[in-house]
Amino acid sequence: MAAAAEEAAGSGGGGSPSSARRRLRIISGHLRGSPRAPEREALSPSPCKAQGGPAGPVSGSIPKKRQELLKWNGWGYNDSKFIFNKKGQAEFTGKRYRLGGMVLPTFKEWIEKTFGASLEHKTTSRASLNINDVPPSIVNEDFLQDLRATKISYSQDAEDRVFRAHGHCLHEIFVLREGMFKRIPDIVVWPVCHEDVVKIVELACKHNLCIIPFGGGTSVSSALECPEEEKRTIVSLDTSQMNRILWIDEKNLTACAEAGIVGQDLEKQLAESGFCTGHEPDSMEFSSLGGWVATRASGMKKNIYGNIEDLVIHIKMVTPRGIVEKNCQVPRMSTGPDIHHFIMGSEGTLGVVTEVTIKIRPVPEYQKYGSVVFPNFERGVACLREVAKQRCAPASIRLVDNAQFQFGHAVKPQVASIFTSFLDGLKKFYITKFKGFDPNILCVATLLFEGDREKVLQHEKQVYDIATKFGGLAAGEDNGQRGYMLTFVIAYLRDLGLDYYVIGESFETSVPWDRVLDLCRNVKERIVRECKEKGVQFAPLCTCRVTQTYDAGACVYFYFAFNYRGISDPIHVYEQIERAAREEILANGGSLSHHHGVGKLRKHWMKESISDVGLGMLRSVKEYVDPNNIFGNKNLL
Repeated sequence: MAAAAEEAAGSGGGGSPSSARRRLRIISGHLRGSPRAPEREALSPSPCKAQGGPAGPVSGSIPKKRQELLKWNGWGYNDSKFIFNKKGQAEFTGKRYRLGGMVLPTFKEWIEKTFGASLEHKTTSRASLNINDVPPSIVNEDFLQDLRATKISYSQDAEDRVFRAHGHCLHEIFVLREGMFKRIPDIVVWPVCHEDVVKIVELACKHNLCIIPFGGGTSVSSALECPEEEKRTIVSLDTSQMNRILWIDEKNLTACAEAGIVGQDLEKQLAESGFCTGHEPDSMEFSSLGGWVATRASGMKKNIYGNIEDLVIHIKMVTPRGIVEKNCQVPRMSTGPDIHHFIMGSEGTLGVVTEVTIKIRPVPEYQKYGSVVFPNFERGVACLREVAKQRCAPASIRLVDNAQFQFGHAVKPQVASIFTSFLDGLKKFYITKFKGFDPNILCVATLLFEGDREKVLQHEKQVYDIATKFGGLAAGEDNGQRGYMLTFVIAYLRDLGLDYYVIGESFETSVPWDRVLDLCRNVKERIVRECKEKGVQFAPLCTCRVTQTYDAGACVYFYFAFNYRGISDPIHVYEQIERAAREEILANGGSLSHHHGVGKLRKHWMKESISDVGLGMLRSVKEYVDPNNIFGNKNLL
């Protein structure tokens, strides 16, 4: 790590500091005489905020003290949630989302009919965190003394530690509502730049500590849970204060940002300069750039902008062995196996990603939503397959099955206008009576087009023409926009369900086109069968959507929930059923994960997924880069 610290003092381009400075001089020389040269000061290394650099701290959307804004035992913002008001009507609180403050007149009926739930049967969650339940912080005093000397911010506060002890798996949230984790981080540290991370990793090596990197905290793979058997001091390295865009290169359409910046801030800051990444995972409000890299994330608009592996140009990562990065920022290299692919998907097992250079695009001049209703799921899948085959997919195209369509209808706000209500009724009559679509079988695709206005309109016509060949009917822009925006609030629904004995979770896979229908049908049937065998008294909800499409296959995203009244250990039962569903996915030719990652939740299947030899290769990288298991979160391996 001494070598790493020395290297960090250079420009960060790889190699010795002198060679990095030499390259910088050469590049600067090429830029002299250019009328835009003064604007290219970003080629100089950005000073660390801790050293009083001119940039200063950036105030992000998510505060350092997460508890000031976010729920301690649920998803998202404190002021945003589904509730039943005094009249027994469902509504969504807050003003952050379009659904905020609106009454949902049919939601109560849907939840009662779907789950057999009742407003009379309500569970009670702990109103606040009981500090006495939190395991004590055990930190080596010598380490603390060395840490103080670095002037890096840290905390041993119980709330800070609990907030970083978990992600958002069902069992993690259930534990927070009912009890407490047996092991949580002993200390939280907040580096503000790459150099701070180098210092922290050096101290961890010196004192033999365990580091668990923390980005946005949105993991759904148990990746952030502390191993119960870990006896060393566990350090949660929170990257949230590393949240600057370091530079934007308009000529090459790239931008370099610190890894802790969350999606919404990245897009806002880029938009100020007229750019975007186009990377929009469902969690983009809270998830971080470094987290996207560490989990091989995918976004809703990947058809135009690509997945994270398509966007990344350069990665800087601090490991116990030193700093890993390439020596240049180019679109492609043929220099053996790509080291980026050791980093992407490594899930905090090798080191901490500190800076990432990604592709950017000009903000699209025109955006248009749309939707198509199909007579059944089979026709919808066939349409998406043809769209993918012709390589004309819009920015986002997602097909929901009938059960998810019914849910979407249940969270439709009360309409204020009699005329709007009349039009909705007219559309429903046209689709179900005149066209003969069965409302209990039909499914809907939501669309989002982006780009040049004229090209978007041409693109839209091409997609709708294909849809028509498969029996699809255009269902309007409003339904498309509402379906897209629902993505950001659907995660809040689980917290309401838990209040009324309903537990639920999502899981996903990727699958070849010729296996999509079989996989969807077989997984749903397996879940229903397992629920009966495990003593679940009420019929489960099992629904899916096709969310991302490729030449050779698609991503399928499942939601699964059931009423657990009468079950003594609902989480254990749920995990047994989910495990069976995952076995069914693999048996039907699906992948272990498309974008959620592996963590500790799915590592049981890693050997089956990548072969014994493949797993051995990953272990060899881990043993070389981190021989003392400093990054000991026990993910993947």
